[in-house]
Amino acid sequence: MAAERGAQGAEQQTGTEVFEDAGGRGLRTGDPALLRALAHPLRVEILALLDELGEATATQLAEKVGESPSNCSFHLRQLAKAGFIERAEAQGTSKPWKSAHSSRDLRPEAGNPESMRTSASIASMYVQHEANRMVDFLTRHGLGNEEWLPGITVNSATVWATPAELAQLAEDVHHIVDRFRGRKDPANRPPGSRKAHLFATLNPDFDLPATPAAGEESPEA
Repeated sequence: MAAERGAQGAEQQTGTEVFEDAGGRGLRTGDPALLRALAHPLRVEILALLDELGEATATQLAEKVGESPSNCSFHLRQLAKAGFIERAEAQGTSKPWKSAHSSRDLRPEAGNPESMRTSASIASMYVQHEANRMVDFLTRHGLGNEEWLPGITVNSATVWATPAELAQLAEDVHHIVDRFRGRKDPANRPPGSRKAHLFATLNPDFDLPATPAAGEESPEA
């Protein structure tokens, strides 16, 4: 959920920043009021679908998520009220919606407990959404075929790192797909390419004690 770096022409609001960069319009916010507007499993799923589809109507989204169009319309209006989505160009009588931003950074405001709780709640919903997507892929497609098999992976690792090192690792992961920037435009896609999904999580283990400084005793001693 991290926003692209190198923002220019930023528009600063209370706890919220809207900016333009090479990737398009981005959003950074830890504002609890805005985060609460997204902190609902169906809204997270709807927003993720709009990110993937580009634009869709309430009826089209309802078919994807297994909800009624009226229920989807309600949640779409709440997302629009908070500024996460906006109307796309009308297509006859069809009135689709689209995401208002190409990237979002929803990390919490430091020292704001409500912002911390709500941001963590949204992150949990995104983790569940992406886990469900991967399980669905593996259930329906297995590991693909011989051509695509080398590019399909599920990895986990355990490391010991300082806060600064973990922050740098998070930054490295954030930029890992920079080489594919610009391929939302079909004209920039090489023949044979398919849409692919990368999902990564990174967190310290707070259930274990930190490594003590030289000369200090370990909490477990």
